[in-house]
Amino acid sequence: MSAMVFLWLAISIAAILGCILVLKLNPTIALVIGSLIMGVGSGLGASATLSSITSGFGSTLGGIGLSVGFGVILGQLLSDSGGAKVIAHTLVKAASEKYALYALGITAFLLSIPVFYDVTFVILIPLAIAVARQMNKPLPYTVGAMVIGAAAAHTLVPPTPNPLAAAEIFGFDLGVMVIVGIVLGLASAILAMKIYFVLLDKGMWNKAKDETGVEVYVETENLEGKKTPGFGMSLIPIVLPVVLILMGTVVGAVTETVPTFISVLSNKTMAMLLGVLSAYIVASVCMNKKERDDSATEALKSCGIVLLITGAGGSFGAVIGATGMADILSGMIQGSSSSPLVAMLIAFLIAAVLRVALGSGTVASITAMNIVATVPAAIGMHPVWMAIACLAGSLSCGHVNDSGFWVSANLAGYSVTGGLKSYTLGCALVAVLAMIFAMIGAVIF
Repeated sequence: MSAMVFLWLAISIAAILGCILVLKLNPTIALVIGSLIMGVGSGLGASATLSSITSGFGSTLGGIGLSVGFGVILGQLLSDSGGAKVIAHTLVKAASEKYALYALGITAFLLSIPVFYDVTFVILIPLAIAVARQMNKPLPYTVGAMVIGAAAAHTLVPPTPNPLAAAEIFGFDLGVMVIVGIVLGLASAILAMKIYFVLLDKGMWNKAKDETGVEVYVETENLEGKKTPGFGMSLIPIVLPVVLILMGTVVGAVTETVPTFISVLSNKTMAMLLGVLSAYIVASVCMNKKERDDSATEALKSCGIVLLITGAGGSFGAVIGATGMADILSGMIQGSSSSPLVAMLIAFLIAAVLRVALGSGTVASITAMNIVATVPAAIGMHPVWMAIACLAGSLSCGHVNDSGFWVSANLAGYSVTGGLKSYTLGCALVAVLAMIFAMIGAVIF
């Protein structure tokens, strides 16, 4: 029976790949089709399969839907108000020239906590060009720092959708995901930048082959003379939700019972609601009501597909759970080796293969996490390390079928080989380092 369940899992994943790559269907539709094939083929029955699809979708979005929506609006308001640029310029200007590249990478990390990767790149590319000229450094140094910092935060730190979903799927405190995501993400990003700069110093970059010779980005907006929120105000929408979420985790760790008002404030939905309200207040400094409304509407357009894909991933996970496949996988891993490291490597590889094939880090990580969701409990490890393994795997192999690849390459004026040497390599370095740190964490904790 177990062999047939795994066979149908392989068939359903192949169907998802075929729907996306060959039939060019939206990933949401592909995931639902894959869920149907998995459920019916493994003997769950049409009625039970459909019930699992709807319950899985509702359960996943019920847990994170509002938080993701609030987070996207927060990021859009921060971007449209100019607050994100204020943060970027202030942090880079405050750093000495020796650390300017790292400051740029850390700035990208900070901005990608509330803002999607693509938006962060668009915001920072003019600053990257300016820093490169000021330091008399080739552009790949500054672009590489941006890619590494932004990719690390977008993949590992809530409230971006994937790490937010990780806490929901594996069933652990979101505050733990925030702490581990920030610590591992920053450590991985800083070390990845160091390695990347060494590779550039050793002549990895070939300007003739890796650059198109065309500077695609043209600065169209200057902060000089434009009314924008101050640096401190701009930080509030980013810092407030993180502090509120962590407050509940910290209080819960040091006291037997968490006071009700702290439980309410640290709830992810409430924390993100207060965060987005603070973003409205910050944006009101330089945007009128219509501009703020337009900004929020634009944000919801962009997050709709993310929510649908995340929910459909939850449907696929619910069907997998209903077939008993996840429990079988847990038993197999526990029987062959109870080592958390082996289980984490399997999860990393599942996510990496899906990322290579599909190009979507969201689909790759959500699918991988649902497949291995019951493994941590079966082998006695904290689920946050398994979550990091899945998230790192989903970051590891972004290439030409990934929209982030083309945003990065086109705006920087890179050829395909240049994109592979910047976006693909930068993300891979972060992924491998995050995985190594997570494995160390799993052994120690």
